Amino acid sequence: MTRFRWLIVLIVVLGLAAFFAFRSIAASQAAQADFQTEAARRGSLTASIGATGTVRAHQTAVLAFETSGTVEQVSVELGGEVAEGELLASLRQTSLPSQVILAQADLVAAQKALEDLLESDQARAEAQLALAQAQDALSDTEYRWRVQQPGQRASGETIAAAEANLVLAEQEVELAEAQFNRFSGRPEDDPARALARSNLAAARQQRDAILRQLNWYTGAPTDIDQAILDAELSLAQARLADARRAWQRVENGANADDILAAEARIAAARATLESARLTAPFSGSVTSVQAMPGDQVSPGAMAFRLDDLSRLLIDVEVSEIDINSIELGQPVTVTFDAVLDREYEGIVVEVGLAGSIAQGVVTFPVTIELIDPDAEVRPGMTAAVNFIVSQLESVLLVPNRAVRLIEGERAVYILGAGPGRGPAGLTPVMIELGASSDLYSEVVSGDLREGDLIVLNPPTIFEQDGPPPFVGGG
Repeated sequence: MTRFRWLIVLIVVLGLAAFFAFRSIAASQAAQADFQTEAARRGSLTASIGATGTVRAHQTAVLAFETSGTVEQVSVELGGEVAEGELLASLRQTSLPSQVILAQADLVAAQKALEDLLESDQARAEAQLALAQAQDALSDTEYRWRVQQPGQRASGETIAAAEANLVLAEQEVELAEAQFNRFSGRPEDDPARALARSNLAAARQQRDAILRQLNWYTGAPTDIDQAILDAELSLAQARLADARRAWQRVENGANADDILAAEARIAAARATLESARLTAPFSGSVTSVQAMPGDQVSPGAMAFRLDDLSRLLIDVEVSEIDINSIELGQPVTVTFDAVLDREYEGIVVEVGLAGSIAQGVVTFPVTIELIDPDAEVRPGMTAAVNFIVSQLESVLLVPNRAVRLIEGERAVYILGAGPGRGPAGLTPVMIELGASSDLYSEVVSGDLREGDLIVLNPPTIFEQDGPPPFVGGG
């Protein structure tokens, strides 16, 4: 009876053990059935950097009239192709401001002035004559200034002759006075007395004239006279300098500065006239038309938009972390939200040398040119750009969605037992990553092995609490 009882107890214990073992295995299989897995494998990896930007034309111009008026004609239509310099629209002449209308007269006058400068010899002849006259005038002024200075008015011989003439004149006065005195008692109308008086007056006048001349020979100019002489001399010298400069400007033909000034007046007149016309600054497509015949326009109001669509560019901002991986000529792939199921190719044509800071993040401008654009790609569209940094072959790959952080280190969870990894279940494996793409990363070191089943959706609690307990038995 005792043996039978122990046999029953043993059967019950073995049955319970088998039951709990079966439940544990079933639970493990059920848990494993909920995990998504992917085997670690070797393959190629295209490492890339992503950025977004906006498509723009190679060249864009917003065109507006520079004056007010009424639109007379519009020579283009939306979507049309135009060549550089082609007329787009013009304003009616009678509606233009007066200064624009008069610009035509200014242009004619400026062109005539330039023609005279280049072909007429009149200015050269006039300058030569003015120079000769200025030289002659200066010579006369210098002579007048010189002969007015003390000691320069007469030679010693001239002064001595004047003094001798004065002695003789005094003697003649004395003789004339003696002669007059002989007839002084006669009446006023006596002819002899009248002749004597006339001879006396003439002798005195002759004496006074000789005296004044002698005094001038030996005298000096007053302060006022000297100031006038100095001013006249300075003026004559300045006029000669001006005449000489004028001659030098035209001596070998028209002066270059005068030609430039005439050409500038012509350009200004033409620019004023051109304000009533709009022409294409470069070849391109008309992408906006805001002007119609009969419209009243004002300065600065947009009339047309012109885009050069021969090249389409994309401007993006790249983080300072990645900018050194970008270089000129680097290939890129481009996708657009507006263009489904199509990938375009591009190439880096410009890399910014200076970064900018926005909200504490430093970025650098990078410009990409589309290599194979089509009619579906338009300026203003948003583009997603992937810069191809490197192409790796035969590297161990891990899905990015499977990578977790455990105590600050990257890890993946693998499913199933392995040598040195304990019984079947979830096992964390520490790894170090290299290059990455959108979906996969390169494993450069760690215990992950090719063929390991990587769990793509490990339980969140494992990430919070560190390595999980084994799900299998044990």
